[in-house]
Amino acid sequence: METTRTVTRTALCAALLCLTALTAASGQTIIYSRGQNVAPAFEGWEQNPDGSFNLVFGYMNRNMDEHVHVPVGPDNRLEPGDIDQGQPTYFLPRRNRYVFRIRVPHDFGEQEVIWTLTSKGKTEKAYASLRPDYVIDDLLRMKDIGGLGVKEIERRNRAPEVRIEGAAARTVGVGQPLTLTAVASDDGIPEPKAAAPRVPVNYNAWGLRVAWFVYRGSGEQVWFEPEQFKVYTDYRGNSPWTPGWAPPPVPADGQFPVTATFDEPGTYTLRVMAHDGGLITNADVTVNVTE
Repeated sequence: METTRTVTRTALCAALLCLTALTAASGQTIIYSRGQNVAPAFEGWEQNPDGSFNLVFGYMNRNMDEHVHVPVGPDNRLEPGDIDQGQPTYFLPRRNRYVFRIRVPHDFGEQEVIWTLTSKGKTEKAYASLRPDYVIDDLLRMKDIGGLGVKEIERRNRAPEVRIEGAAARTVGVGQPLTLTAVASDDGIPEPKAAAPRVPVNYNAWGLRVAWFVYRGSGEQVWFEPEQFKVYTDYRGNSPWTPGWAPPPVPADGQFPVTATFDEPGTYTLRVMAHDGGLITNADVTVNVTE
């Protein structure tokens, strides 16, 4: 069965090869702007204090620019159990790590959770299990995301804290601005540092940064004011991976307000991400948009 699976590290390598395929004739790198699919990824598992485990997933959107919307259903499902277990439905470009978790019991054993995604006519799967070689912790995450953990003080880093003021579910009409406020803080590790001044940028900028984006729903119908920086890798601008990009100053009150406006009715999940360059904390709010 292993030969037919898209196992995590193999799937990620394939995703990167698809994104930056090499042509034999010219030797040039092809970067796809649009038209490519999204590959699910199993990042690994972590153990909770009560003995249960979290299976952690991310994804690779093989496009540089296209955001892909795949609603929960036959084309975006988890199994066994409910096909909807909190997975994203709006996929940002490039590699997005440690996006959501599924908690499984202490006696999960050798079972698996499978995430199936079909987009652009292609179906791919990520198989999550408790195999020992997939264990992850904060140190691995920091090294994976930001190259942190070499210095002793970096190994003391803790994830930022973030919460959204008010109710976890809101209702608003089409075209009516909805004001949301996140409150975030960090331990100051690592010290703020801008991304490298030129390409290639090996790692993103360090220091607390906070941004809102669409996690579920048709993100093409949502507008944020002020404009939010990109939370994914983009060397061309407005991203923590852009050469020279530095985190904006953190407000004294730790508040990060945003106004969201929706062009179409539906149910959306907006996410705010607090990121210190190595570790990530998210908070979500569900918005029911009426006619």
